Amino acid sequence: MIDPLAEVVSLLQPQARYSKLVEGAGAWRVRRSESGQPFYCVVLDGASLLTVADREPIALRQGDFVLIPSAFGFTMSSPEPPALDAADSEPVVLADGQFRLGRQSGPAQARLLIGHCAFGSPDAALLVSLLPELVHVRGERRLATLVELVGEESRARRPARDVILAHLLEVLLIEALRSAAGTAASPGLLRGLADERLAVAIRHMHEGMTRPWTVAQLAREAALSRTVFFERFSNAVGVAPMEYLLAWRMARAKNLLRSTEGGVAEVARQVGYGSASAFSVAFARHVGQPPMRYARGQAGQDARA
Repeated sequence: MIDPLAEVVSLLQPQARYSKLVEGAGAWRVRRSESGQPFYCVVLDGASLLTVADREPIALRQGDFVLIPSAFGFTMSSPEPPALDAADSEPVVLADGQFRLGRQSGPAQARLLIGHCAFGSPDAALLVSLLPELVHVRGERRLATLVELVGEESRARRPARDVILAHLLEVLLIEALRSAAGTAASPGLLRGLADERLAVAIRHMHEGMTRPWTVAQLAREAALSRTVFFERFSNAVGVAPMEYLLAWRMARAKNLLRSTEGGVAEVARQVGYGSASAFSVAFARHVGQPPMRYARGQAGQDARA
């Protein structure tokens, strides 16, 4: 059985950028606006306050894990942050390579492992749009262990470091996302998979991509009326069923065009189009250029890399 979530994360091609250990004491606050950079944080000890964009602040405590697949501005602070007119805190590098926020003397009141990763897929924006804006998982020791491994590996200079990091990050993302599947606050693939009826239809779309699906057929697979299925899917996933299917077909087509030696006709067949011409028209409309031009452009980028 194909796992839609695992497929999305695999196509995202997560890559390690950096991670660091940060400790805080007293009142402190940092603001970040690295738009588009996936951000994660695990609270190893103590507590912290996280505010993302216009959302209500989230009180984080020991063992909590946060993932923002596409960070668009956030603030982290001590549970009792400094006054609004106070200057933001500047991290101070300690002798052991860790960072200190707030009061520099005395024991740390919070220890955080934070970091950024990157998605190597040229189609990352489309795939990230299928994920929730914010994932907050509480009480999952497996996630804390995984993030600590990422931190250790990113600081070490051992053989095969990049390979290990890539696999750790992929496992980390899948574990975080599936842990939050039942509580996803924003529309996306997770909320769709958390709905037993919709999950059946989503899995059929991934497993049977070559079938000429219609909304009515997918509704029957989900044991729902066409109208109820369409509304329920759109509300949960954030896009209409056929829009989701088209986006997934195009994401897979891009990946195949970058990695396969087969022609356009073979790619068209694998993503559910009856002819190369019909696929080429759909691909050009969705991507903005014909399949062969896209494939040549990607080959050129790989050669220059």
